[in-house]
Amino acid sequence: MVENLTKETFKEKVFNYEVNQDWKYEGDLPCIIDFYADWCGPCKMVEPILNELSKEYDGKIKFYRVNTDQEQELAALFGIRSIPSLLFVPVGEQPQMAVGALPKEAFKQAIKEVLKVEE
Repeated sequence: MVENLTKETFKEKVFNYEVNQDWKYEGDLPCIIDFYADWCGPCKMVEPILNELSKEYDGKIKFYRVNTDQEQELAALFGIRSIPSLLFVPVGEQPQMAVGALPKEAFKQAIKEVLKVEE
């Protein structure tokens, strides 16, 4: 399941940027965060892929979405200029951003290489 994040739930589950200056991931599983907007065509192409992946990697990776229209502070924090932007967050390492509607295979490759998670 892909969970929508607000500023408050983002600080709880991903990164409390009001407390920590340096990146400190709050989660216990790697995650992928989809920065999107309802009006964005390519974002609509990514959504079913993330829903499929959330089932395939259930219990291994958390999947989140941030609506950039509603959560402008989060979008600004990560310098989101174009959407969809996808943040791959491994545990204990720096996150990596990918921009654009990625095909499913590209997600799987990033999951393996960035998040170090096997299917």
